[in-house]
Amino acid sequence: MTAERSHVSEQRLDAAAALRALAHAFVAHDADDAVLSRLAEFARETVAELRAGARRDRASALRAEALFAIGDTGVLEVRPAGTGDPFSVMADRAVAGRANPTAAEIDVRYDGEEAVATVTFGAAFEGAPGRAHGGIVAAVFDDVTGYVLRVAGTPAFTGRIAITYHAPTPIGVPLEFRSRLAGREGRRLVITADCRRRRDLIASCEATYVTVDAQQFQRLVADVSRQ
Repeated sequence: MTAERSHVSEQRLDAAAALRALAHAFVAHDADDAVLSRLAEFARETVAELRAGARRDRASALRAEALFAIGDTGVLEVRPAGTGDPFSVMADRAVAGRANPTAAEIDVRYDGEEAVATVTFGAAFEGAPGRAHGGIVAAVFDDVTGYVLRVAGTPAFTGRIAITYHAPTPIGVPLEFRSRLAGREGRRLVITADCRRRRDLIASCEATYVTVDAQQFQRLVADVSRQ
């Protein structure tokens, strides 16, 4: 069982996957009024049921699952690349959380010191006909460059991200995003990435991350947990 599955139930992951499929099907296909009315009523009833449940604590999830784990001594420990579950950071986070029904379908692994993500954009992310919206492509770059922080061995936040679109980003086909640490200057990390379909370059990215002291990062998470 992966680290993510130890803190998020299979039922929650399954429900999120089904809702993602529903969103893509809703955008991609027409339906008669009876189906749409039934769907709307079901959605309203289910929203009411969900809101009756306890509020989820995402800060606690980060403490339990982060790339930068709080060890038994209370000191923040960096989990090196290639160890643990690289998919487990806040399972319901935006863009790539497997327990988030609005997320993209992303599978991440490490190839040496590069983070490699396979992404297939569904119909709900379509911008121009047959093409993924540039905003979701940028969001995926922001997410996958963050996996390089495990290689860098430090917590950090995105300071700047610049995307160059070289070709239309297709929907419905697997794309490969690769990111790596390109340089350091003081507290700044430069991380570069590219998106390809087979050998064809689709988009590229240069991101600047600003590092934070490990103990400060620990305090930030703890402060959010107490709110």
